[in-house]
Amino acid sequence: MSHIRIRYSTIEFRKFDIHVRTLRDKQQFSDPEGEASKLGISSATWPFFGIIWESGIHLANLMEDHPVGGKSILEIGCGIGLASLVLNHRGANITATDYHPEVKVFLDENTHLNKDPDISFVRTSWDDHLPNTLGLFDFIIGSDLLYEQEHPGILASFINRHAKKKSTALIVAPQRGYSCRFMKHMTEFGFNHSVNQHKLFTGKTLCFTR
Repeated sequence: MSHIRIRYSTIEFRKFDIHVRTLRDKQQFSDPEGEASKLGISSATWPFFGIIWESGIHLANLMEDHPVGGKSILEIGCGIGLASLVLNHRGANITATDYHPEVKVFLDENTHLNKDPDISFVRTSWDDHLPNTLGLFDFIIGSDLLYEQEHPGILASFINRHAKKKSTALIVAPQRGYSCRFMKHMTEFGFNHSVNQHKLFTGKTLCFTR
């Protein structure tokens, strides 16, 4: 990892700031042991975890004031995990997940930058079945997760496996065309849904409850 370029920046929220270490840009790549390649992560997609995307900022803004008291919270496909960093800074019970092998390194560094406790992290794919390791959650969040044809089905199944019988899920989705299919799968798992659109964000927020 020593030869990649990184960037330190501060994301300003209304009540506090979050300091983050990210990749400098989408041109960075480092996989000397071939770990990412073995997981099916190509050199072209390797850096995507390390960039802060518009949808991630939007989700983090939503989490600044979202009620979290007493809730167990799961972020799916966290990448840099800005929303998890916000929730962790607020003292929430947050667990982050991602498939990329470098996510935990950056997540740990960023919690330390903000002088906050470590965030519980589990590296997993949506096809993994980890009920004993990952557990069940009251509230599940994620952003920009629906970017392949097969994602609506496997993401809905993953959420169903790790959501409590009474739970909420909130997924921020850019305009990629898979939202309707995802909502259909979530309905089959007993979730009711609503869709919120925002003036300052080009995508939409999908809210699910059951």
